[in-house]
Amino acid sequence: MNGPARRVPVRPDRAAAELQGSVIPGTTFSRGSMTLPSLIGASVGFSGLVNTMQQLTVEREDGTLLRAKALPNGMSGYLIGKIVLVSGMAIVGIALLILPGLFMFDGLEIDAMTWVTLAWVLVLGLVATLPIGAVLGSLFENPRTMGVIMLPVMALVGTSGIFYPIGELPSWIQGIAQVFPLYWLGLGMRSAFLPDSMVAVEIGQSWRTWETFGVLGAWAVAGLVLAPIVLRRMARRESGSTVAARREKALQRMPG
Repeated sequence: MNGPARRVPVRPDRAAAELQGSVIPGTTFSRGSMTLPSLIGASVGFSGLVNTMQQLTVEREDGTLLRAKALPNGMSGYLIGKIVLVSGMAIVGIALLILPGLFMFDGLEIDAMTWVTLAWVLVLGLVATLPIGAVLGSLFENPRTMGVIMLPVMALVGTSGIFYPIGELPSWIQGIAQVFPLYWLGLGMRSAFLPDSMVAVEIGQSWRTWETFGVLGAWAVAGLVLAPIVLRRMARRESGSTVAARREKALQRMPG
């Protein structure tokens, strides 16, 4: 039997270290040092989107969601618990990237504004991606069908300027990437950790702080409006019989 979908691990330390020996064209700045803050942004996106989606799907199948529904204010408590859990995982993940990164990579600029920018991009990024992850999680009845969403997610990682400047990509790909939160999370984190000279390789030679705030804010508003509606409908459809039916299907997949 295929097991539950596992979290796709992002290994920023390894990926950034492998790029440390090369430089950004037209600069003396290493790709590894530029990639590290981008991967911090990608880690936030994965935590909010993928982890939320996977946890909701798994707990829908095993009956956790149904048990929460049966309690007074159970769904509210369930969602608050997921927000706290995923946010905590994101913060721990970022800390595990930043602490060794400060010693491994040269050229990062750390000052008071670094932490201010990190804080608001982190908070707004989670608010932008957590509800969307919940919406996507509501679309899958079991975790074994979630693989279909991972291909476009990984395609976004590859086209959002995480591993190399987005300006190296065709303009039509740049346009698509800028619709989604992942690019803006990476850009926001680069603006926090990189020197001002590196803005030259960004679109428009600008960190586009207000645009970052606006796009992430728009996704946050859309998700916060849509997620409660979708989750309420999903919760109404949950019953003992639907959970039992999913378990029966899972048992049928077991080798005889």
